[in-house]
Amino acid sequence: MPHRIAYTALAPRLLPVALGEEYPLPENILEMRRITKRYPGVTALDEVDFYLRSGEIHALVGENGAGKSTLIKILAGAESKDAGEVKLDGRVVEIMQPRQAKDLGISVIYQDFGLVPHLSISENIMLGREPIRPGPGGFIDWPALHGVAAQVMTELGLNLSPRTPVSRLSVAQKQMVEIAKAVSTRARIIVMDEPSATLTLHELDRLFDLIRALVRQGVSVVYISHRLEEVFTIADRVTVLRDGKVAAVKPICQTSREDLIRSMVGREMAGDYPKRVDSLGETILAVENISRAGVLHGISFTLRKGEILGITGLVGAGRTELARAIFGADRVDSGWVMLEGRKLSLSSPKNAIAQGISLATEDRKEQGLVLGMTVRENTTLANLQAVSRGAFVDRARESGAALDFVRKLAIKTPGIEQKVRNLSGGNQQKVVLAKWLFANSKVVIFDEPTRGIDVGAKQEIYQLMRRLASDGIGIIMISSELPEVMGMSDRILVLHEGRIAAEIPAGQVDGETIMRYATGGGQAS
Repeated sequence: MPHRIAYTALAPRLLPVALGEEYPLPENILEMRRITKRYPGVTALDEVDFYLRSGEIHALVGENGAGKSTLIKILAGAESKDAGEVKLDGRVVEIMQPRQAKDLGISVIYQDFGLVPHLSISENIMLGREPIRPGPGGFIDWPALHGVAAQVMTELGLNLSPRTPVSRLSVAQKQMVEIAKAVSTRARIIVMDEPSATLTLHELDRLFDLIRALVRQGVSVVYISHRLEEVFTIADRVTVLRDGKVAAVKPICQTSREDLIRSMVGREMAGDYPKRVDSLGETILAVENISRAGVLHGISFTLRKGEILGITGLVGAGRTELARAIFGADRVDSGWVMLEGRKLSLSSPKNAIAQGISLATEDRKEQGLVLGMTVRENTTLANLQAVSRGAFVDRARESGAALDFVRKLAIKTPGIEQKVRNLSGGNQQKVVLAKWLFANSKVVIFDEPTRGIDVGAKQEIYQLMRRLASDGIGIIMISSELPEVMGMSDRILVLHEGRIAAEIPAGQVDGETIMRYATGGGQAS
């Protein structure tokens, strides 16, 4: 095998080129030329070119709906192209199904993991490729199966028992198992679709170390992410897609965050975060001494009308558990919640919704929406009595309500009868918001409101949140993204091990200070 140069963020190979020095570039392992894909009424890809070099980490970015997923599905054999050609090592290949892609050394790790929860790590790694004992019967050679899986895990530095059921793993550990599964097939090209969506900063560092180790072994990586700071940390080159076309292809050292955003959205962005309001209303929500054994410990705070209260902390600090407790989804051992001076029952989400509290969950696909239902049906789901006559839903009233929110929130959809599974992440989040606004919510809790959403859609969500606040709604925003917390919040609560470690006014904190409190290095203010 010829020598491959592994140029990564730790050892940037592209920098001398930017300075004008002559270096031979690695050969292209993958060439996707003039790829075109049309669906009824829309062209998803319009003569897209994408090239991946040997030993390269190549970022693929763009707004939701730009064509990233379609391009990768064509590479993975999950979708067929209408025109264009795919070359591997200079040879034209036709990838008609996922099995062919795997046989060619292409592995895709999707954002929604393809693991079987009740099977062990080793069974998942070797799924469909189980070694068979010699002789009649066709029985699985279990020692060999566990041995192969253990070897791959050792190569990747995964300190887990291969016999552990996947259901017991954290999200980060599941991510590593997916990578081990890809490596076990001896994949030469690994595509990672939003791999960091649910990882902490420490887990993200571990993922980057693993990616760099793969590159040193000659693997080429396509890295898809909406988080541009990650792109600048890990990638060698970046391709930007916009509206199904290539908008830019650049070495990462020859571009900037602002340049990429302009390429992605086709316009200048007017600042990341909307302006805060100068004055807030009276207290709308008071949380008093909420506790739950082993999870939450004496949590107390207030929320004012028109305020965006940011809550942050490390994974496991109790952020989502606090939101679920206020919403009545999880029981509490002590404490209470008061809304506009009235003590509330925390017995169920139904009671919380009826009293004016809503929760936009971090997993909108599993818990926030019914994907097989339409925009119309999801919009009214939390307040059906408002569009019902007796026991029956009034279709005309329901349609009118849905159309009103499509206009108000600028939801991009062919119509209110579109199933929400077919919308982009940003527009799905808007439908979640429409559902809670239609339920006449006075307090909206957003848990990771922009997870998996592109730069342009993020700004729209931020503007909508600020607009809701200006209308007097109280907003609690839980987020792992420190720039988002600092940019959007009027006040910030930092949680550590189920307790409030700090309460900080907006504009008086930096990321380093927040992380110090989040890791237990500061005293509560």
